Amino acid sequence: MLKKANADMMTYILLIGIVLLMLEVLFDHGGLIFFLFFSSICIYLGKKRLARKTGKLLFWFGLISLVITVMNLWAVKFLIFALAIYLLFQYRQSKKTPAVITPEIKESISLQKEDVVYKKPLFGNNVFGQQTSAEEIYEWNDINIQSGIGDTIIDLSNTVLPKEECIIVIRNVIGNVKILLPYELDAAFQHSSWAGAVSIFEHREPKFFNQVVSYQTKGYEDAAQKVKVVTSSIVGDLEVKRI
Repeated sequence: MLKKANADMMTYILLIGIVLLMLEVLFDHGGLIFFLFFSSICIYLGKKRLARKTGKLLFWFGLISLVITVMNLWAVKFLIFALAIYLLFQYRQSKKTPAVITPEIKESISLQKEDVVYKKPLFGNNVFGQQTSAEEIYEWNDINIQSGIGDTIIDLSNTVLPKEECIIVIRNVIGNVKILLPYELDAAFQHSSWAGAVSIFEHREPKFFNQVVSYQTKGYEDAAQKVKVVTSSIVGDLEVKRI
């Protein structure tokens, strides 16, 4: 019953937001449509000339103008306010009637205490600043980190990788990722970014905009020792080199 009420509430909020948006478009005398169109044109032209300084300025001007225009919409303000009230309501409800999860335990399964071993991560989550792997020999541990603003450099020539698939996952807001690989190591790469550049060995994409790319070396599927690299960023480059 509560789930249905929550779903109905979200539906009403969305409907009111759509009605407000339609009214704002109808009674704005074309000003809103003009600013949205103008910002979109600036973003499009800036993207086409992203390698030039004027292209970058045009792109960011259009993007900032678009964000300001959208955030000034009454429909968007209403949705943000309504969402905040909804989340506050859900939080109060969860405090009053917390969800109780009762696990189903089969009699045939014997419960035993599991022993776990802590492994120190090579990197930690970082809000600001550069992170670099150790220059001396270090013990390998799979990497899964999130960074705010800053570059990440990982040199895999200073570690001994196990005979299995190793994993590197890096999520950046703004920053570059540089991976240094030994020549004999096979690897697969998946990179997602809103704006930046990609350089994987001899393959280069200098104008990378709102894309996802995936590459792997020819012997990756059959290799016993290999590394899988998954990176994502809002603004940032990916560079992979052999050393």
